[in-house]
Amino acid sequence: MILLDGKKVSNDIKNEIAEEVRKMKVQGEKVPHLAAIIVGNDGASLTYVASKVKACERVGFESTMVRMSNTTSEIELLDKIEELNQDDDIDGFIIQLPLPKQINTQKVLMAVDPDKDVDGFHPMNFGKMALDMSTFIPATPFGILELLDRYHVETKGKHTVVIGRSHIVGRPMSILMGRKGFPGNSTVTITHSHTKNITQITSQADIIISALGVPNFLKAEMVKDDVVIIDVGITRVVDETSPKGYVITGDVDFENVSKKASFITPVPGGVGPMTIAMLLKNTLLARELRH
Repeated sequence: MILLDGKKVSNDIKNEIAEEVRKMKVQGEKVPHLAAIIVGNDGASLTYVASKVKACERVGFESTMVRMSNTTSEIELLDKIEELNQDDDIDGFIIQLPLPKQINTQKVLMAVDPDKDVDGFHPMNFGKMALDMSTFIPATPFGILELLDRYHVETKGKHTVVIGRSHIVGRPMSILMGRKGFPGNSTVTITHSHTKNITQITSQADIIISALGVPNFLKAEMVKDDVVIIDVGITRVVDETSPKGYVITGDVDFENVSKKASFITPVPGGVGPMTIAMLLKNTLLARELRH
């Protein structure tokens, strides 16, 4: 069993990006600039955005965090987005989700300039991805592709089962794993809460990508030997024995499934660290497209 170490790979990617930024500075070129809008005071969102700012500092990017109150109206947020769309100094920006209930998330994501949409959530970018055109791939699926690529995990002709159909992970992964090229060229089955006999499907899978958010959902008896497991799930589970009072758990019963797997991502330290690294990679791409 080989551990797909997202922590190591994400550090490698950040080092590669830092080297590119160093060359830009030597040549007197503009370095990439990433902005993030955060509305409200959600603790997990604030932590996540802070880690993005820290990652920008590490690779030499400029970063801007735009804090808006929980009572921000949809119009105020749309005005701020338009301001960032027009700001030539900013190469890409993200809107941290979830948004307060008075704001229509879809309307807000549609307002982002597709050329600055480094999250890859705009329908134009999603459509380009579905058509195999060059575009921003959402950061988590992009990170999964990068892990498969760097560990030379064979995907051609394999049966990939995706558990979950969210627009952020499940749906894009089902498209990407079936595309021409590597990683891709696999036969994809997408499963969700209405799928019957899910064990019958997962037990035939060569590759399983689980983005369900149900702790320890995937058991050893649901997978075959030598399966490749990508665990995107990340849930806080109460644990009195832990100093924090909780542990981070994935969708996969790691202890038992890892005994059967050929490759597996740990949680934490697998897909999670890759997401921020790929957001930086998308920002680098946005800067190249704009300059």
